[in-house]
Amino acid sequence: MRSDHKDGLPILLPYQERWIRENAEIAVCEKSRRIGLSWADAAGMVMHAASDTGGDVYYLSYNKEMTEGYARDCAEWAGRMNKAVREVTGETVIDDDGEKTYRFRLTFPSGHHILCLPSRPRSLRSKGRPGDVVVIDEAAFCDDLEALLDAGVAVTQWGGRLRVISTHNGDESPFNELVNDVRAGRNSYALHRITLDDAIADGLARRICTVKGDEWGPGYAAAWRAQQFAKYREPDAADQELLCIPRRSSGAWLSRALIESRMVDAPIPRYDGSPAFNALPEPARRSEIDDWLREAIAPQTDQLALHRRHVLGVDFARSGDLTVLFPIEIGHTLKRRCPFLVELWNVPYKQQEQICAALCDRLPRFAYGAFDARGNGGYLAEAMTDRYGSMTIESVQLTEAWYREHMPPYKAAFEDDQIALPRSDDVVDDHRAVKMVRGVPRLPEGKTGGKHNERHGDSAIAGALAYYASRRDGGPVEFVSAGPRESTTALDDYLGEPLPGIGAGHDLFAGYL
Repeated sequence: MRSDHKDGLPILLPYQERWIRENAEIAVCEKSRRIGLSWADAAGMVMHAASDTGGDVYYLSYNKEMTEGYARDCAEWAGRMNKAVREVTGETVIDDDGEKTYRFRLTFPSGHHILCLPSRPRSLRSKGRPGDVVVIDEAAFCDDLEALLDAGVAVTQWGGRLRVISTHNGDESPFNELVNDVRAGRNSYALHRITLDDAIADGLARRICTVKGDEWGPGYAAAWRAQQFAKYREPDAADQELLCIPRRSSGAWLSRALIESRMVDAPIPRYDGSPAFNALPEPARRSEIDDWLREAIAPQTDQLALHRRHVLGVDFARSGDLTVLFPIEIGHTLKRRCPFLVELWNVPYKQQEQICAALCDRLPRFAYGAFDARGNGGYLAEAMTDRYGSMTIESVQLTEAWYREHMPPYKAAFEDDQIALPRSDDVVDDHRAVKMVRGVPRLPEGKTGGKHNERHGDSAIAGALAYYASRRDGGPVEFVSAGPRESTTALDDYLGEPLPGIGAGHDLFAGYL
């Protein structure tokens, strides 16, 4: 690998060679963009996989183009080094969630492979024999880096190695946290840092001059460097992309300080479905939930302003995550206030329907509900649509397009002090879990904690749905009282008594429409 290039420099520049010679069990590299580090890493991995004493290589990055490009670099290096490749294959894989992904495989006579995979933690399950290497490239842009790192670290247990390469993606990104942990001595990982200036000092500008066919001179490197920085509109963007200085707060979508500044003291009633509760016959479960509604929900809804419009956002889960019901009261200045949250864990479908209907009935001037209708959430969304009609309830498919269009207004509400949330560390963590994924704010895979490790950013999604509902054109259902009746709302039916202070036949909305 030390043979001279036509510009008089070695084929691999010193920073590239230092990286491929790194033998630490776990090595991390923060780098400038477009300095050829992945290309050089491919050279090292070809030598490793082609050797009888080497092992398999598993390369992961955030999109098809990255994995395909790495496979192409490996094939090129194999030819350049006269390392025979028995077979090169590419195949389309349909994941469990129906998403199409791609993987590429190079097979060497040694029996080892270089396998380029999608950046999913499950891609590394059962991987990791002695001598195997995992490479995570552009790690800061992978959807769930924490889970990916956990899976990658496990590969080292039987003598494998893990290599993590990336430019930065904000000072609060998991990748920057990893780099800071290495620097702080919290682990024994090796750390490489390669800025554009480091690469230029090792010959990058000279190499680019030769490749482009330009004329080399004393001022070429400085002029080329200035051109690279001039391409960025903002100095902090150039610092991040070229000098390994992470941009402030671009990893997490909302900063902790901003979220906490929009919090107020408000209750969070919660019901956990125990195994004993879930084993009861449905009428018995309904009776127990009636009691809980009377004790936990009625005191909250009794305090709501009858003349304010209210909307509801619901993020649904049956057992693994939480169902969160996120009501919003719309003030006279249009500020949205969440007077309380309702959290349900491991609660049967029928009782979730019971609770949701009770809450919707109890919300004054209930105007609109936006329900997460993915998967099993379609059941609850359909049940509420049957009850209140499609003009009041919307079944929302949380697609990338929906996130792209409707998450920015939710963030703007925080920035403009137009929303108030219950004060809760769990709610903060849920909102902090929202990341920029391929330029779209959404939740990556992985849990965010909770008493049963059941949280997955649930209150953030419920809040975004509620804010979305507050911006829709729906309005409270107008009606004229038809005379005395046993109860004014379905919640009265559940509780067996009329609403406090409202007699039979009273028009709940009188004077406010």
